[in-house]
Amino acid sequence: QVQLVESGGGLVQAGGSLRLSCAASGRTFSSYFIGWFRQAPGKEREFVAGTSRSGGSTVYADSVKGRFTISRDNALNMVYLQMNSLKPEDTAVYYCAAADKAIFVPRGRFEYDYWGQGTQVTVSS
Repeated sequence: QVQLVESGGGLVQAGGSLRLSCAASGRTFSSYFIGWFRQAPGKEREFVAGTSRSGGSTVYADSVKGRFTISRDNALNMVYLQMNSLKPEDTAVYYCAAADKAIFVPRGRFEYDYWGQGTQVTVSS
């Protein structure tokens, strides 16, 4: 079992940057694949980025590829999402999630077992 807490959200202007953090509790953090999802008003929760247990494999949604970078530091039980060149359409609540049965980085929300509470990211135009 793992508990996840996101932080780092806020309001930024288009073209700006933010770094989101996901802090995990427990001693088995490195056992989990970690993903970032987001949910905008009126839309369903969508996959943003994911990383393998070691951080060696990463997967990105086409909408953020080249702008966002996911990374993890297992020694600190932390996962990060560096977001650059932000656009108004990136505005959403961002969630980190953990999957414990994956072989490849999961992209589906139902493949993840644990979720954080979310952090709001708002990008103004």
